[in-house]
Amino acid sequence: MWDLRITNGTIVSESQLYKANVYVNDGKIAVITNEWFEATEEIDATGKHVLPGLIDTHVHSRDPGPTYKEDFAHSTRAAASGGITTIFEMPNTTPPVNSAENFDLQNQNLQQKAYVDYGLWGICLGPLNLANIQDLHKKGVIGFKFFWGYAVHEETYQLLYNYKPGMENVIAPFDDGDVYEMMEEVAQTGQVFAVHAESNELIQKLTGRIEQQGGQTYDDLLKGRPNVAEALTVSKGIEMAKASGVRLHILHVSSEEAVEAVRIAQGSGHSITVETCPHYLFLSNEDYAEIGPQMKVYPPVKYIKDQLAIWDGIADGTISHVCSDHAPHTEEEKDGDLWSIPAGMCGVESMTSLMLNAVNEGRVSINDVARLLSEEPAKMFGIYPEKGAIQIGSDADITIVDLQKESTIRREDLHSKSKVTAFDGFAVKGMPTHTIVRGKVVMKEGAIVGEKGYGHLITPLKNQAALAIK
Repeated sequence: MWDLRITNGTIVSESQLYKANVYVNDGKIAVITNEWFEATEEIDATGKHVLPGLIDTHVHSRDPGPTYKEDFAHSTRAAASGGITTIFEMPNTTPPVNSAENFDLQNQNLQQKAYVDYGLWGICLGPLNLANIQDLHKKGVIGFKFFWGYAVHEETYQLLYNYKPGMENVIAPFDDGDVYEMMEEVAQTGQVFAVHAESNELIQKLTGRIEQQGGQTYDDLLKGRPNVAEALTVSKGIEMAKASGVRLHILHVSSEEAVEAVRIAQGSGHSITVETCPHYLFLSNEDYAEIGPQMKVYPPVKYIKDQLAIWDGIADGTISHVCSDHAPHTEEEKDGDLWSIPAGMCGVESMTSLMLNAVNEGRVSINDVARLLSEEPAKMFGIYPEKGAIQIGSDADITIVDLQKESTIRREDLHSKSKVTAFDGFAVKGMPTHTIVRGKVVMKEGAIVGEKGYGHLITPLKNQAALAIK
């Protein structure tokens, strides 16, 4: 007898749609067939689509750190509610994931709280942890992240988002030589070097000018962080990646110019990838009048032309995947002067329903959702086909969705500790109905039925193989 069977659903991959029953045993997909066998538990997926478990590669749970905003138990409950079976946790925690020792400490901290599976990013802090990169790789980080243009506190190693020259106990943003050395070191691992791409020097100069002029509007914010700030850093990163041989990944792309720069690099055969987020797909500067400071993120949401260019990047495959950049702040923190309030909002729980709504609007297909939210990120980060696939032997990570189910995103319904979102009140058609992690149902029809501590660490398959040989 099998542990679980999922019957009557339409299985979705990047390139296929087909009817079949899925049988699960010991946390793995065991059989895919039109035949019927007995099972301990059954899910009738009639009229629904059965996708490989969805992955969010960009989550800030702030744990350990400012957990009054969010923590890992809340963020992974939110992920489960949103149909996400695996998240990749960002490394700018307190302490950061900057060494093998802190990797182990973070894993111990998160595992006891996790409702879904998770991978850990390692952070690049220039000469402060250059010697630790290889050890982090061996430990099994999912990739390496560099916050380009951000300063670092010299004692805590925490990132400073609004750096001003002359700040005490602060290491100024790393120079191009430091960045190139980081790329060379990460290139030796074969893993992704992911960058938050904005030019700090340009932003400092322009923002200072706008502030002196008394600028207070969202358009003023965009003048202080214009498209060229992203395009400059993306272009510089591409050239440095070509020379160093690193696998460069551009995080949360927001501008037409950056998408085009990546498209050209890819067309020349270079290993450059780029992601985007729902706020860049579904919002523009024109929405600020209605939504307000809840939609402030970095890089900022820009213009309609940029939104359309990002959709074009989705359509032609330039953009590898969509992720949330889940980064909650409290309502009190987001209620203030546009220049001083923090950037970021909740996203892990609403991403899937927004993308399914886009299916119903004809912007993408359900196959695209499987590609953008599961198969491509799994392949890119080296965890395919353990994750990102409905095939025999893969982890039984499955997201079942109902494309006909209508709902409204409401902040009070979110499972995150802080509930600030730009999408409060958005009507959507298409919702996840079941989240299944390694054969265990953790969300059923909107209710969390999984257990805290069930989720576990995911590392790239080549790391698992190396450990098995030892």
